[in-house]
Amino acid sequence: MKFFKISIILFLAFLTSSCSHKSSTPPDDAAVLHENEDQLTNVIIYDVFTPPVASRIYGYTSLAAYEAIRYADPKYNSITAQLKGFGNPPEPEKGKQYNYTLAATKAFFTVAHKVTFSVDTLKKYEDGVYARFKDQLDEETYTRSMDFGEKIGKMILKRANMDYYPQSRGKPKYLGSGDPGKWRPTPPDYMDGVEFCWGQMHPLLIDSASQFPPPPPPAYSEDKNSAFFKQAMEVYQQNKSLSAEQKTIATYWDDNPFVVVHNGHMMFADKKITPGGHWMGITAIACKQSHAGAIKTAQAYALTSVALFESFITCWQVKYNYSYERPVSVINEKIDHDWLPLLQTPPFPEYTAGHSTISAASATVLTHVFGDNYKFQDTSDLHYIGLQRHFDSFNKAAQETAMSRFYGGIHYKNSSLMGAEQGNKVGEFIWQKLKLTK
Repeated sequence: MKFFKISIILFLAFLTSSCSHKSSTPPDDAAVLHENEDQLTNVIIYDVFTPPVASRIYGYTSLAAYEAIRYADPKYNSITAQLKGFGNPPEPEKGKQYNYTLAATKAFFTVAHKVTFSVDTLKKYEDGVYARFKDQLDEETYTRSMDFGEKIGKMILKRANMDYYPQSRGKPKYLGSGDPGKWRPTPPDYMDGVEFCWGQMHPLLIDSASQFPPPPPPAYSEDKNSAFFKQAMEVYQQNKSLSAEQKTIATYWDDNPFVVVHNGHMMFADKKITPGGHWMGITAIACKQSHAGAIKTAQAYALTSVALFESFITCWQVKYNYSYERPVSVINEKIDHDWLPLLQTPPFPEYTAGHSTISAASATVLTHVFGDNYKFQDTSDLHYIGLQRHFDSFNKAAQETAMSRFYGGIHYKNSSLMGAEQGNKVGEFIWQKLKLTK
């Protein structure tokens, strides 16, 4: 009889637990934001978005998340209200209950569904997140939060539809020029120039794509004493005597989603994180290491993504303005016909170095957010290429990025340094222009 009573009690406890829609552990707000970004990065890699397009995806999704979650603390200002073309964002109803992390998630994925391809992959993950919140919230709060997040997402998408991206699709291929010193498709796959209209994209904050112009690169010359020829020789000689550490640095910061591996008659894509994805990963590391709350985490993602978006626009405007020849083209024609760089040359003009530009912009913003001399272990690429590195500051990581392009043989040193200088100016402009708190 005693056993029977205990069994009844246990059964009733189980029944009560099963019928309840409230789980004991609520989702960790900052962790949810990190998981959302991770899922987006995986889709960006899987869908093989170009680096500039990836920056656009990160930009709009991260801004959507921040604009929803910032209402959890009145001291945080809207970022989109200070940007171009967004207008004033929707506001929650006064006196009503919201879960702003849920709203941020809904806003994030409302945008993500429209700017990526693999929507089914995101939807499966997304539904799981919503279920966790539904277990914690009453029905009215849950529905109200979801509706608010969707409103924020639609506001972001309205601006996204007017940034010139839709008009840039379907443009003729950019095949460069046969003129001396001008870019043309490079080995091994001789792809056409990627996103040659990106300099015409409508910036979020900077005045124009040409606001921070670098000095012109060295003029083409076949004179062996000219600056043009000397910079090509510098790349050639450096690549023939790379140290193990320099090879590691080049490989670590490759972040090239275009790499096609050739093995006899077989070809396959080697999918990797984009340059922007790498810096969004570094942002995540800084947030977790500093135990940043959900709003600061969302703000850090938003600021880094704005830096990426703006710096890609400024860099690409320069790239296609000069349409500068890649080292592999010069070296193969004038120095060594059989030479190939350590890294596979990405398919767009050389000057300035894109990774240098966007890394410097991101590092500048992150330094302002988390402080100078911020030490961190960068594990952003560990899952993809099995490498990690330690840095004593964001700026030192960006400086290493700039040199990695030279070590990899895909950029002249001058182009890497000029890109970094341009990126620093973009990042500083963003930080000085935005008022983040009241």
